[in-house]
Amino acid sequence: MVFFLAFLYNGCMDKKKLLLIDGSSVAFRAFFALYQQLDRFKNANGLHTNAIYGFQLMLNHVLERVEPSHVLVAFDAGKTTFRTEMYADYKGGRAKTPDEFREQFPFIRELLDHLGIRHYELAQYEADDIIGTLGRLAEKDSFDVTIVSGDKDLIQLTDEHTVVEISKKGVAEFEAFTPDYLMEKMGLTPAQFIDLKALMGDKSDNIPGVTKIGEKTGIKLLLEHGSLEGIYENIDG
Repeated sequence: MVFFLAFLYNGCMDKKKLLLIDGSSVAFRAFFALYQQLDRFKNANGLHTNAIYGFQLMLNHVLERVEPSHVLVAFDAGKTTFRTEMYADYKGGRAKTPDEFREQFPFIRELLDHLGIRHYELAQYEADDIIGTLGRLAEKDSFDVTIVSGDKDLIQLTDEHTVVEISKKGVAEFEAFTPDYLMEKMGLTPAQFIDLKALMGDKSDNIPGVTKIGEKTGIKLLLEHGSLEGIYENIDG
């Protein structure tokens, strides 16, 4: 746990509650939540500030609500990861990151530094990978974990000790996924959610799924056969 604790901000130490924030995803959501007011959010030097402002609003809201003892914000290190080595078209076709968004990233990191909140990125890995790894390490050390992201892929990480909050609207409204809520909403376990993503693919990441299988059909097949393996075992012919 030495590596784990080296990248955390310690708040109130009478409880072990870890908040992991997908900084890249949340900043991106904040930028587009206030995109229609882009010209309004600009300082005297011409720097756009909508993502910075939205990120801080989100951060204040989540810190007040979750009251964590430890916090880490993870960022993507770049476009090239171990996934692009495995699949060259991973995230291919995405539009270029707007310059108005890119220019704000250094100041979001500076904001975190001033608040005493640690942030981390790792070459060849995405923020999701950092969050998934540290979340599991924290659980082994008796932490309760809250994950905040705009990426629904992270829902698969929910379990009895981990809540995954996905931004729903604007920068302050989130949908909190627990195993019970996932079952209530979709009828699936976290393991089945992974299988659902495999069946559907992911257009935003340019990952193909099974032809003509979307969310509804994927859920129906998983409810009927239990797992991806069960579906394949029951394919006719």
